[in-house]
Amino acid sequence: MFRPKVPTMPQPTGLITPPAVVEPTAAIQHAQATTAPMSAPAPIRPTVQLTPGAVVALVGGGTAVVLVVGAVLVSMLLAVAITGASVAICALVIRSLITSEAKRR
Repeated sequence: MFRPKVPTMPQPTGLITPPAVVEPTAAIQHAQATTAPMSAPAPIRPTVQLTPGAVVALVGGGTAVVLVVGAVLVSMLLAVAITGASVAICALVIRSLITSEAKRR
């Protein structure tokens, strides 16, 4: 049940044909008779019109994003500062214990 079964590859049958060789052909460009230059029509693009409500929504959304990102960054900065302070206090305590142990000997 737990033995792997190795698939067997049967021998190829039939004739094997070599790949076909494709020869490049020359591209011939024909000179066109006098043609009048065609002017492309100007693309019609819809103009974006912002209503006062849309502007208020955009400003509100932008403000919310800035506040959320700011809160996340400040909380990360506080976490790093608190961790650094606690590590510094631990280092001071350990140094104090080591020096007091050395004075007793």
